[in-house]
Parts: sequence; C-alpha cells; structure tokens
Amino acid sequence: MNNKITIGSRGSKLSLAYANKVKNLISRLSEVSGSELEIKTIKTSGDLFQNKKISEIGGKNLFCKEIEEKLINKEIDIAVHSLKDMDSAETNGLVIQAFIERNDPRESFVSKKFNKLSELNNAKIGSSSRRRELQLKLLNKNISVKNIRGNVDTRIQKVENGEYDGVILAVAGLKTLKLENYVKEIFSIKEFIPTAGQGIIAVQCRKDDEDIKKILKQLNHYETQLCALAERNFLKTIGGDCDTAVGCSATLNRDIIQIKAQLFSDDGKKVFNIEKHGEANKPELIGKLAGQEILKQSGNNFKKKR
Repeated sequence: MNNKITIGSRGSKLSLAYANKVKNLISRLSEVSGSELEIKTIKTSGDLFQNKKISEIGGKNLFCKEIEEKLINKEIDIAVHSLKDMDSAETNGLVIQAFIERNDPRESFVSKKFNKLSELNNAKIGSSSRRRELQLKLLNKNISVKNIRGNVDTRIQKVENGEYDGVILAVAGLKTLKLENYVKEIFSIKEFIPTAGQGIIAVQCRKDDEDIKKILKQLNHYETQLCALAERNFLKTIGGDCDTAVGCSATLNRDIIQIKAQLFSDDGKKVFNIEKHGEANKPELIGKLAGQEILKQSGNNFKKKR
C-alpha cells in the first residue's frame, strides 16, 4: 500500500463533509494517521448537467459512476458515496466495505413563507424526484411540483429567492451542513417514506484490496449495514429504474428488522404499501420477500424494468 491513501468524493459541501467524516473515522479507529489520508474531488455527470432531470441523463448512479471508474483504475483507494445515490447492484470488482452509522433518514419541508405543507394552495414545490412528487400529491393535492436541481444550499437559496414556495430535502444532509434552522416541518417515515439508503454514507473500495478492506471494516456500523442490505435487496427485487417512484425504509429493533415500502404504479395513479418484518440476521431475505409481495400487490400496474 502507498504512503498516501486517497479518498474520492464529489465536490459539493455535503459530499466533502461526508468524505471528511470518513477521513476522521479512519484516523480515529485505525492506525492510519490523518496526514496519510488525502481527499480528491471528482466531477460526476450528475454534477455537470444541473439543468436536466436525473432520469433524462441516465439515472441517479451518475453521481457515482466517475468516482467508481477512478477507484477501478486505482486513481483513488476509497470512494465515499451517499448510499441513496448508488445502484442497488454492486459494480464488478468493487465492494461497499463500510456503512457509516445512519443519520436521520426522514424528509423535511423547507420554506420561507409557509410553516406546514398542508397550508399550501396553488404553491410551487421544488423536487427532482418522481417519488417525492407523487408522495407530495398524497399529502396535498393543491400544489404543483416543479423540477429543481443543485446542491442542498443551492436549493435553499432558490427558496429564499422566491423561485419556489418550498422544497423537500433530506434531514440528514441539512443536519450535516448545520442548516436545520431552515426546516419548517419534518415528516414521519410512516407518512413520507424516504428513498432506500437515505441518511447512510457508503464507503467503497476494490474487492481485492485487502489492506484497505481491513481499515474500512473498523468503520462499519453493523446495525446500519443490516438495514441497508434489506433496503437494497428490496430495490433489486422490484427491478425498478431511475423513473420508478419507490420509497423504502428498514429499522432494527433488537433482533427484528422491519421494512416499510411504498411503490407507485407506472402511471403514478395508484400506490401500494407493504410492511414486513423478520430476523435481523437475514436482511437480504426480508428485502426480497417485501419486494416480491409489493410486486404481487401491484399486479400489471407496475412492470419490472430490469
């Protein structure tokens, strides 16, 4: 292993905060010192095309693809991602070796003019997610949802400038950037199921890099890993794509995992919900069973895309 260990990350404030968190954990929990670690910022396709919907430019993995390529090509040793941005199928030759302890997975409503989503009437909400758009319509039919792109602080600024009446943002990112003061309402997971992996930092390396794997293993939060595996296997089972409106959240209570999931029909007009629980030591099985049940429930209203 070289003297320097290079951590690859997107260049946004949030991504760099996550990369620095991983860097600090490595220096605290392993024998590697901070001076042996460096962070390299990488521009991804998702960052470059900010004026288009994610689904129009190839899906959410665009925030990970270029970073993974640099990992495969050995230009970096470790990749740091938001788990929610990653494809549910692991990239060949790479492995998520550490799941950092989950931050708050819930969704929040940020607004300058309004205190509650229920107050809105003929208002414009910013979201680039079809899932969020359809979930919002379940909570308040009197709003229009318009595409919004950009980093967390950029989106907040657009609300402050009056371009949008509000925006839906993950609590985890706002807490990390110490921007919680902009939050007007936090939704329970029951009423607004987040995307799979929300609030989890995933730390990835090459499958054959045993030295790095040993270091990263010390960062892994086992309970978070169990929930992440359940959620990712649910996604894999339903075979959705970047346009699929689906929420999924797993929680651990002692030795039981409970998974809540919500899937919208392809036309967005119907919604299907599932709750499933099982033994914590079989997270992939619970995710698979929940996925199979919701597919059965949806019938011909939803078609697997892969």
